[in-house]
Amino acid sequence: MIPAIGLALGIMLGLLLQPAVPVWLQPYLPIAVIAALDAVFGAVRAILDGIFSDKVFVVSFLSNVVVAAFIVFLGDKLGVGSQLSTGVVVVLGVRIFSNVASIRRHLFDA
Repeated sequence: MIPAIGLALGIMLGLLLQPAVPVWLQPYLPIAVIAALDAVFGAVRAILDGIFSDKVFVVSFLSNVVVAAFIVFLGDKLGVGSQLSTGVVVVLGVRIFSNVASIRRHLFDA
């Protein structure tokens, strides 16, 4: 439940504070958000499976964001940024939907 509370708190703070995103960071922010959501939904799934570890969550959250942003950065440098961004979104999207399906099964098929 901690990841869901953290997500809700982060969304509320973002809406209240409305931080300005530097121009150089704008292409990477949507990918970082999707990577972070993947980690959060993975954590909720792990909680329901009874295998949640806060250390694994923190490492997963940070590494997902860094690796996804690095892939997009590398794509920008190679001139194929939009293709790699699409690839990252597709892969993380599949993982998010897989985790949500598992969460739904835990909650409604129990």
